[in-house]
Formats: sequence, C-alpha cells, structure tokens
Amino acid sequence: MAETTNLNIRIDKELKEQAEKFFNELGLNMTTAFNIFVRQSLRQGGIPFEITLNTDAFYSPANMKILRQSIQDAEEGKLTAHELIED
Repeated sequence: MAETTNLNIRIDKELKEQAEKFFNELGLNMTTAFNIFVRQSLRQGGIPFEITLNTDAFYSPANMKILRQSIQDAEEGKLTAHELIED
C-alpha cells in the first residue's frame, strides 16, 4: 500500500458542501474525488476537462440580446403566427 500524506486546500464553504453532497451521491468522498482528479490529470498530462472562457453559445451576449428582443416583441404583440407544415 502506498504511503499517504495530508493535503490542506482552501475552498469556498458553500462550494465544498455542494461538492460533498454531489460526490456522496456518486458514492465518493472528497478525498477519493480529488485523487481521481489528480490521477486523471497525470494520465492525460493536463487538466482532464476543457478550461475555457468560452461559455455555451446559447448564453453569449449577442444571443442574449436577440432573446431579450424576442421576449419584448412577444410581450408587445409584435410576433407573427406561422403554421407548422410537415412533409
């Protein structure tokens, strides 16, 4: 059996509580979840998921502007009804 050591990290209290609940539902504790993350990082030679500033395109500022305008148009009755024609 490998020798173990303690690791102390700082994490937002609410985030920790959410993570503990989530991992518990998966049958894991925080130690096991962190060990899985570290092992996967080492196996892949990097973070085992994409880290990006790009978010879901649905929530992009341009799309949110279009959505807000569509909502406003709907509330003002400016929409046109169309029939769905299926082939």
